[in-house]
Amino acid sequence: MSGSSLDGLDIAYVHLQEKAATGKGPRTWEYTLVKTACYDYSEEWKERLTNAPSLSALDYQLLHTEYGHYLGEQVLKFIDEFSLYYQVQLIASHGHTAFHLPAKKMTAQLGDGAAIAAKTKINVVSDLRALDVALGGQGAPIVPIGERLLFPEYDAFLNLGGIANIARKGFGFDVCPANRVLNVLASREGFAYDEGGKLAAAGKVNDALLQRLNALPYYQQAPPKSLANEFGIRTVLPMLDGLPVLDGLRTYVEHIAIQIANAAGLLGAEGKLLITGGGVHNEFLIARLLDLLKLEVVLPDTQLADYKEALIMALIGVLRWREENNVLASVTGASRDSIGGAVWIGQEA
Repeated sequence: MSGSSLDGLDIAYVHLQEKAATGKGPRTWEYTLVKTACYDYSEEWKERLTNAPSLSALDYQLLHTEYGHYLGEQVLKFIDEFSLYYQVQLIASHGHTAFHLPAKKMTAQLGDGAAIAAKTKINVVSDLRALDVALGGQGAPIVPIGERLLFPEYDAFLNLGGIANIARKGFGFDVCPANRVLNVLASREGFAYDEGGKLAAAGKVNDALLQRLNALPYYQQAPPKSLANEFGIRTVLPMLDGLPVLDGLRTYVEHIAIQIANAAGLLGAEGKLLITGGGVHNEFLIARLLDLLKLEVVLPDTQLADYKEALIMALIGVLRWREENNVLASVTGASRDSIGGAVWIGQEA
């Protein structure tokens, strides 16, 4: 899994076991996060992935192939690091989103699945969002299928990644840019990210800017809806230019908290809310959410907080391999549930 915040490549080695249905409820799954790692991107890879949308068609396809081989190399590195030889049966690769235009029935994730399969000699499932988008869906969020099957004890879910998204009982949507914007602002002070939200906590809310952010048209749209990475970079960040960085961070944290509270209210979210993603470590943001949310908030252990999305990509890959629905139309707005993903046979016959 490579998120829009570009903080690195998340890899999780997962054991999954389907559980028998009880009563009238759906079958659910048990999981074990056996080994996990996040491999930081070099500055060169960060720049290349960031600039991918501006490449020519040929150069984009060459990057798609090269990044696929890179992903395969990182998987082999992970297998070697944790001595997982001959244990990995399937690789589910989300790739890195370069384009996301569901209104035109197109989404594109870098990372050629064929290259991963060729490099690792392991079977691969990739292009997880493409079919849903072709069916008129947003292609996002796609994690609610995993939340339903892996975490039935929770009522709602919030992911604080590069983009924040929220879901409740098979319904959900992208809320707003989150870590992608915060990390860029923190970099202007010489930090990779705002550790614990300390920089934001030292700033002041700019009320006029906060009102303009909250008035952006996206927030008035009814779901299903989703955000491309460009929204945070090309729409939000320019609005923060000219403001002292700490005030920008403080104002944007407030914006995130308000939009998440609004989204939870729109979904009618109640009961237990599980929060995961890198934003869990932003203690100041979490404190603001606790002030605004009328829910029982649950913060999981660090491994689940950081690797829940990679875990769910693994389950989505397994469901594709079994030819079972792995994307919910109730979330994305597609014409039907779908079995999404391209399969590449890396193993020799």
